[in-house]
Amino acid sequence: MRERALTAVSLYSGAGGMDLGFVRAGFKVLWANDVDDLACRTYAENIGEHITCGDLESVSLPTDAAPDTVIGGPPCQGFSVIGRMDPGDPRSRHLSRFLDVVEQLRPRAFVLENVKALAVSRRWALTRDELIRRSRELGYRTRLSVLNAADFDVPQARERMFLIGIRETDPPEVLPTTADRPPTVRDALKSLPPFGQPGNDTTCRAKVIPASTPVLRPNAYRGSLLFNGSGRPLDLDAPAKTLPAAMGGNATPIVDQEELAHGASPWVVEYHAHLLAGGMPVEQAPTRMRRITVEEAAVLQSFPPGYRFHGTRIAQYRQIGNAVPPNLAQYVAAALRDVLSMTESQRPRPQTALAV
Repeated sequence: MRERALTAVSLYSGAGGMDLGFVRAGFKVLWANDVDDLACRTYAENIGEHITCGDLESVSLPTDAAPDTVIGGPPCQGFSVIGRMDPGDPRSRHLSRFLDVVEQLRPRAFVLENVKALAVSRRWALTRDELIRRSRELGYRTRLSVLNAADFDVPQARERMFLIGIRETDPPEVLPTTADRPPTVRDALKSLPPFGQPGNDTTCRAKVIPASTPVLRPNAYRGSLLFNGSGRPLDLDAPAKTLPAAMGGNATPIVDQEELAHGASPWVVEYHAHLLAGGMPVEQAPTRMRRITVEEAAVLQSFPPGYRFHGTRIAQYRQIGNAVPPNLAQYVAAALRDVLSMTESQRPRPQTALAV
């Protein structure tokens, strides 16, 4: 007998990173929602027209849906160490709203994604405890994990919280797959056409400006502040640092085009050594130092080449920076799928009356 497809309802879906991972793992997304019109357009073009755009507080949930799982990453700015970490941030109410939907739809399981700080910071201990307490009141056993995307075939060191709840059994442990051999920036960018060619030409206009008073650490890529803004140079032979939603300006990471295209020695390493030896800062960066494109940012999040984002460049970068990496989501979804499929196979089946 062919197993039925597991189903999901998606909340705070954004450009579809988490949903893409779940679809790849064999789930059928019945309904999705996000408040960002441009993100909804991106989702509709790449994943499907089943997304409803609007504030989750005011849209009508699908009354006929009986999903196996509810998934989503509520807005995280209130919890992020990059943001204000403000307990009163109105965006933080969405955690409660997520569980309201879980209570209404009564899925077999749920997956809630958010920033690492919500899982580990003492500031959020009461919020974290309340999430788990309410989940258990609703009948779910829970597992709280912090997963690094680089351990799950994503060329980016990005740590995120996942709270998995299941009614019928213990939630799965999502085991790393690439912890000892994480994919690199170079690996990811090889999947794209050359810089400036169609398919890799949505460029960032922010100039790369050297810092007049650079901050030096022993490594050119870790801790050293060599350029204005929060965008850092990428080590092509390591995973990228966490891509922020604020990309599009000087928060956009920097790549050495000569190193990428022709194998030249990294200029930033040579410049860092020059500064450590007492050399003076340069006033202009060489043109080989450039910001990553939208397409490059997307593959560093593990979106497939050709995934099309709607809106201005800044809007496209924001959708990418806000997304759950699809490859990470796929491993989470596969672990959940295996548990749900196993428990379903163990359920007693209704007896069929025999003809006499």
